Amino acid sequence: MLNEIGSAKNVAKYIKRVKAGEMRLMGFGHRVYKNYDPRAKIIKETAYQVFEVTGKNPLIDIALELERIALEDDYFVGRKLYPNVDFYSGIIYEALEFPTNIFTVLFAIPRTAGWVAQWMEMVADETMRIARPRQIYTGPDERDFVPLEDRE
Repeated sequence: MLNEIGSAKNVAKYIKRVKAGEMRLMGFGHRVYKNYDPRAKIIKETAYQVFEVTGKNPLIDIALELERIALEDDYFVGRKLYPNVDFYSGIIYEALEFPTNIFTVLFAIPRTAGWVAQWMEMVADETMRIARPRQIYTGPDERDFVPLEDRE
């Protein structure tokens, strides 16, 4: 999204498109945090620590302008759309030169500890007779392992 916007001076045009329903604002909003995601504040500071090593990622200027507008605009405030943890972690991944197509996996990796902890709590709870996950896995049942050196 930030690459598509291109520069901080294009943010206002992008925001108009979001308000018109043409685009979605990625990295904003959270199911639980209805105000500013406290993790976003921490990861935003971490981004600057990363930039000390990698050099400043120019996308941060676009991100800061998006955040500024979202925090001031009634459209976003009224919908409780504040930056979430993924908004700034994506900028860090970009600075570390991870390919964009693996960002989703990188977003999921730190969540794994929480998912496993939740599962462990559920299994340990003797009153929990059945779990009803909200998602249904629709991927392949089984896949053969292909050694790294044999992959295309």
